[in-house]
Amino acid sequence: MSKKLLVVDDSPSVRQMVEMTLKGAGYAVKTANDGQAALSLCKTEIFDFVLTDQNMPNMDGLTLIKSLRAMPSYARVPLIVLTTEAGETMKQKGKAAGATGWMVKPFDPKKLLEVVAKVLR
Repeated sequence: MSKKLLVVDDSPSVRQMVEMTLKGAGYAVKTANDGQAALSLCKTEIFDFVLTDQNMPNMDGLTLIKSLRAMPSYARVPLIVLTTEAGETMKQKGKAAGATGWMVKPFDPKKLLEVVAKVLR
């Protein structure tokens, strides 16, 4: 059975590019356009991996990560931030919130697939 991945980004083009990359590698992918929508999805189904943007309306990525980490079913799920934010301070905040890792946009599809494969092992 393929792993279930959730992609969260307010940019339709980024969501589509990431979704196509992951589906092309055989993953089952769902998408959400902000943290609030993603959190609602995560309350009804369990994903094996969540990739989230940081800067989004309604709920940002770090708030989503904190909210997911508070749920027992997401205590060990890899949560990766994919964002334009490359600053060390922001990365530290991500780590403190419970992020598994940090990737900077624009993303390299090959690198994304490597990261996903690595954290899903």
